[in-house]
Amino acid sequence: MAGKRFIMNVGRTTKQGRQINVGKDNAEYEALVTTLIMHPEDMKEIGVSSGGAVLVRSENGEGTFLCKEHGEKDGKVPRGMVFIPYGPPTCRLMGQSTDGTGMPTSKGWEVEIEPVAGAAPTGEKS
Repeated sequence: MAGKRFIMNVGRTTKQGRQINVGKDNAEYEALVTTLIMHPEDMKEIGVSSGGAVLVRSENGEGTFLCKEHGEKDGKVPRGMVFIPYGPPTCRLMGQSTDGTGMPTSKGWEVEIEPVAGAAPTGEKS
């Protein structure tokens, strides 16, 4: 099955801000940055349930993420868009050009997403 195209936005979350005191090598931080937030109708359309794994491909790379439907705590993600907290897995999806800002563009990336049976999110330690 070919993946469906979405617009990916990446950003820091308040949970990540609180996690900075614990560190980025913590399992909770790893879980945050390997979770993709999607509209429930889009999840139905691609055939993934909350907690399922999805493969995300951009023109720059790919990664596997745990898929979760948006909720009040996550904010509402509109149909056709996905949100992923910024971290090492999203850096594989974004380009390396910073246009002189020192930070790659993290908003508005076109990505292809498809469900993956039995896959662990990218970055999880075996």
